[in-house]
Amino acid sequence: MVLRAFGEPLEELERPSPRPAPGEPLLRVRACGLCRTDLHLVDGELPNARLPVVPGHQIVGEVIALGEGTAGPALGSRVGVTWLASTCGSCPSCRGGRENLCDVGLYTGHDRDGGFAEQVLARADFCLPLPETIDDLRVAPLLCAGAIGWRSLRFAGPAERIGLYGFGAAAHLLAQIIRAQGREFYAFTRTGDGAAQELARELGASWAGSSDETPPRPLDAALIFAPVGALVPRALRAVGKGGRVVCGGIHMSDIPSIPYRDLWEERSLQSVANLTRDDARELLDFAADHRIEARVTRYPLAAANEAIEDLRRGRITGATVLCP
Repeated sequence: MVLRAFGEPLEELERPSPRPAPGEPLLRVRACGLCRTDLHLVDGELPNARLPVVPGHQIVGEVIALGEGTAGPALGSRVGVTWLASTCGSCPSCRGGRENLCDVGLYTGHDRDGGFAEQVLARADFCLPLPETIDDLRVAPLLCAGAIGWRSLRFAGPAERIGLYGFGAAAHLLAQIIRAQGREFYAFTRTGDGAAQELARELGASWAGSSDETPPRPLDAALIFAPVGALVPRALRAVGKGGRVVCGGIHMSDIPSIPYRDLWEERSLQSVANLTRDDARELLDFAADHRIEARVTRYPLAAANEAIEDLRRGRITGATVLCP
């Protein structure tokens, strides 16, 4: 499923099987999660995307061929591929343990063809082993939505009461992680989104309501996954003294002017950019140990445009996965 022009539907094409170069495995795609980042890509909201491009960056694949001299992963093994497709390994960010900020990093489904296909190439050292205890449908959303949530939660520090703004793929996974860690979460959804609020309560929310409501208690931290800049001032007003607001999305509408009184008392605001391989590895291990499970709506690959539109219209609760 190929994006040829921003704002246009994906086009279903038949292509020859790609040939792996040295250091690359060829993967048969078993499942690929649909991420809000894919929606931003289609809508032309991400800079410098290659066109044409095959979207999709939460890939569960089986290794079916290896490029010359590629030592692993082994033929027949099941691996995951994330948004981060490659890095240089030598810039200050890479040397400092922040490969997510690599100066020349490339991204799956943005700079390289992604997983909305029957087969895909990846760099061998960016393929991750997957827990055998989590099936294809439920492990795919962990590869971006889950890992970005995990990285965002790290920036919340030791916060006990955590607000989640935008209760979609990332937040419903993160809610389970927060509860497994013995902390509380408060869910903020679109006005009138009763299904998301019901899911939040089912997953153990201390409170669930719309994003324009005030929580019953001041929050220690708020994590924003909805791409709505107007949520930032609201979240700052919802956190208490010393609270932190973390923006977990790759794209967000402009943030309105913030009165200094909303930031005062040592509140802070931070963005999260991309993810590292270690983020994904840590999250996969935690998910396997604590039975973190994605609630998944499945679509056939050929229905990718329908899935994208359902995501755009807020018709999906939980995560979305495409299967060839």
